[in-house]
Amino acid sequence: MRVLVHAYPWDVIGDPLFTGRVQALGCHGVNLAASYHTVRAPTPWHPERAYLDARHAALYRPVREDAWAGRPLVPAEAGWMDEPDSFGTATRVLTDAGVPVTAWIVLTHNSRLGEANPGVSVVNCFGEPYPWALCPSHAEVRDYAATLAAEAVRGLPLAGVLLEACGQLGADHGGHHDKTDGAYDARARRMLSVCCCQACQASWAASGVDPERTVRDLRAAVRSREHELDPAIAATLLAVRHEATDELRHQVIDALPGLRVSLHAGPDPWATGANPGLGPHTGKGVDAVVVQCWPTGQESADRVRLARHMLPDPVALGAYVTVLPPVRPEETTAHVRRLVEAGAQEIHLYHAGLAGPSRHGLLADATRTAMTP
Repeated sequence: MRVLVHAYPWDVIGDPLFTGRVQALGCHGVNLAASYHTVRAPTPWHPERAYLDARHAALYRPVREDAWAGRPLVPAEAGWMDEPDSFGTATRVLTDAGVPVTAWIVLTHNSRLGEANPGVSVVNCFGEPYPWALCPSHAEVRDYAATLAAEAVRGLPLAGVLLEACGQLGADHGGHHDKTDGAYDARARRMLSVCCCQACQASWAASGVDPERTVRDLRAAVRSREHELDPAIAATLLAVRHEATDELRHQVIDALPGLRVSLHAGPDPWATGANPGLGPHTGKGVDAVVVQCWPTGQESADRVRLARHMLPDPVALGAYVTVLPPVRPEETTAHVRRLVEAGAQEIHLYHAGLAGPSRHGLLADATRTAMTP
C-alpha cells in the first residue's frame, strides 16, 4: 500500500513547516504540481498569504527557448511566483528532507492555449470550441504534451510522474462563473463531449463514417432523447478518441524514460476530462492508474472494482480521495477502508495545502487507515 498527498509549489515555498506536516502524516511522498491549470487556491497554512491566484495555466519550471523553438503551442511561466522554477525549488526542499516527489503534470487542460489556438481545441457538434480542452487528435497537441512532460521533470530527483488530463476533455468544466450545471443530462453531455474538430472528423471519414451526417445526428441526440446514435457509429467515434489518446500517452511516456508513470483515468470508456476513460490499451506502458473516488458512497468502491477488472494485473490501482468539503469528517475512515477492500493498492490524498487546520487531521486518519492491515 502506497499513500501520497497532493500539493502545489506555493504550499511548500515560504512555509518552513510544510515538510514537517507531511512527514508527520507517515505517507510515502508528495504529488507536486509541475504544470497546472487556472486556479484560485486558499493557502490556510501559509504564513504570508491567504490565497494564490494562478491566472492561467502554467509550467512551474523555466520555459526554455531552446526546448520550445518552432513549436506553435508553448506554455506560459507562472508570473505570480517569485521565481521561474518554483516546482524545482519546492522539489529540492522536499527531497532534501527525505520526502519523495512525484511530478503532477496536467497536459491537455489549458484555457490560455485553447483560446489562442481554437483550431486545435475540442469542438462540439454545434461548432463551438472548448478553449479549456486541447484535442489529442492534433499532432501539435501531442508534441506539446510530450515536451511539457520532458521539461517538467528535467534535471530533478523525482520518484515518478502523475499524468492528469492525458486525453480529451469535454463539455464539463468548472470555469469562472460557470452556469452550466444541470442544463443537460448525462446523456446529452456525452454527446456534447464528442470532439468534432477537423482532425477528428478526418479520422471518422478514414474509418468509413460520414462526418456531416454524424454531426447532425449528434445535434439531434442532444436536443431529443428520442434520437440515438447508430451503435456502430458510436463505437467508431469512441475508437477514434481512444486511438488519439493512446498516441498522446505513448509520446508523453517516451519523453519520460526511467520514471514511474501513474495516470489519472476512469472506468467509463466514454469519460472525458481530468480522468479520461480507460480504453483497451490504457494499461500499456503505465505503472499505475489512479481512479477518482471523491464521492464517499458505494459508487466509488464500485468504480475501483471495475477499473481493476479492466486493467492488466501488473498495473497498480490507486484511489484518489479528497478530505475537503462536502466530505463529512466522519466519513473519511470508512471510505478509505472500503476502497482498500475494493482493490485499491494506492491512496492519493487531496490536498496537503488546501486542507487547513480543521481538515488536516483527516489526511492522517486516511493514511493510517490505508496502511493498517
